[in-house]
Amino acid sequence: MTAFNLYKFLHILGIILLLGNITVTAIWKVFADRTRDGNIVAFGQRLVTGTDFGVTIPGIILTIVGGYGAMFEARYGFPGPDWLLWSQLCFVAAGVLWLGMLVPIQIRQARLARGFTGADTISEEYRALARRWLFWGLVATVPLVAALYFMIAKP
Repeated sequence: MTAFNLYKFLHILGIILLLGNITVTAIWKVFADRTRDGNIVAFGQRLVTGTDFGVTIPGIILTIVGGYGAMFEARYGFPGPDWLLWSQLCFVAAGVLWLGMLVPIQIRQARLARGFTGADTISEEYRALARRWLFWGLVATVPLVAALYFMIAKP
């Protein structure tokens, strides 16, 4: 295996982990939140944090290391051709949205959810935050999908 192929493999693996986890997490978190069962919501919220540290962050790291490694091996100058520049900008935009909007909401939800264990229902504050988390999660996913498009289509 050439260095380029290794970096490309790591890059694609990172994208699979990143996009796969954020998509699946959003789906099962929405369904957990809809139960309004404190135990289920608390468990779901703990899993969101766990999968972010165990899957999303490694996916981000692999995407970056693999992408820039492949870029170096392919002898592209920084920032590369237009399609590569646009994909990088989209990736950064998604990161800014994730760090600026989603993480603070998620931290507040996690703190609230710790008190839900054994509770019959969840607070309205948590439910409002869950709606905001879903909205901003969808918004932050759009530039990631756009980056994937630019990487594949190379327009």
